[in-house]
Amino acid sequence: MSLEQIRKKIDALDEKIIGLLNDRTELTLKIGQLKSEEHSEVYAPARESEIYRKIDELAKGPLPKDAIKAIYREVMSASLALEKPMSVAYLGPQASFTHLASLSKFGSSVKYVSCVSITEVFQEVNHKHVDYGVIPVENSIEGAVNHSLDMFIDSDLKICSEVLFEISHNLMAACQLSEIKRIYSNPQVFGQCRLWLERHLPKAELIETTSTTQAALRASQEDGSAAIASALAATIYNLSILEKAIEDLPHNVTRFLVIGRHISKPSKCDKTSILVSIKDKVGALYEMLEPIRKNKINMTKIESRPSKKKAWDYYFFIDLEGHVGEKEVKKTIQAMEHRVRFIKILGSYPSIRSNLSE
Repeated sequence: MSLEQIRKKIDALDEKIIGLLNDRTELTLKIGQLKSEEHSEVYAPARESEIYRKIDELAKGPLPKDAIKAIYREVMSASLALEKPMSVAYLGPQASFTHLASLSKFGSSVKYVSCVSITEVFQEVNHKHVDYGVIPVENSIEGAVNHSLDMFIDSDLKICSEVLFEISHNLMAACQLSEIKRIYSNPQVFGQCRLWLERHLPKAELIETTSTTQAALRASQEDGSAAIASALAATIYNLSILEKAIEDLPHNVTRFLVIGRHISKPSKCDKTSILVSIKDKVGALYEMLEPIRKNKINMTKIESRPSKKKAWDYYFFIDLEGHVGEKEVKKTIQAMEHRVRFIKILGSYPSIRSNLSE
């Protein structure tokens, strides 16, 4: 078969694909109309989970599963934008890692709102200025993002979904490596690149910024300055990437949470997050956890935070496998209620990677 013949076949397939995409969009618009009549949320994490599980089953190559998911993310992003314009608040300026994680979740057809703090993200969602917010909650190397956890103590917002985003740190500058006198980045990034910096740039001054994007901006304005930031930040601020992937440990993953005003419907693979304050007595922590063991619920995470109301008084953030609507999970939480001072359900949501749904 000649090159021209192959291209003609591709053109014919493209025509079919475009037709099918439009047919799919028509159905999506009908779904949107039904959702509007039922006053239900446009974004449905449980449906998202179902679609991506189906891709895992159907994708047999040669196109990789992640590539197909990326294509579908944009198809669904565009479809949802036709159903209802959707807005998402995120921490940091454009090209921050939270911005990139948000894009990987909701695609490019959503309106994004930059926020200077985690508190502002919560406020934007709570005041209904945006539909959802995206915040970092923990890093596989540096641990929990405490400010994010603390915000849930007084907030009524719910965790709707999660994003696991692999972080890669790049050293960028408008000068040569040997000319670098100072490096800008945020504290967590410096912690994740500590060994590389000590080995290659031990004399450089490390200056903390509120975000990696701000670091890139500062580096673009000052001679002898560099930044550790995302590749997109290098493009935006016209910096050269001098070294890629300088993080000390591979598989540096940050977990982000999508916050909204409603609990997600059950999918086939859910996680429930709860916030608990225990009674001030001997054995209180063991007593609180006993129903989890008794009902054979898998606890995937427990994190403590000081209440800031009384010395040595703590809140516990707990992740459990299963949805709060499931019998065993519901029974477990009800049993815990009688053993603790305070318990709050932060959300039940699909325990999967990012993407979008209809």
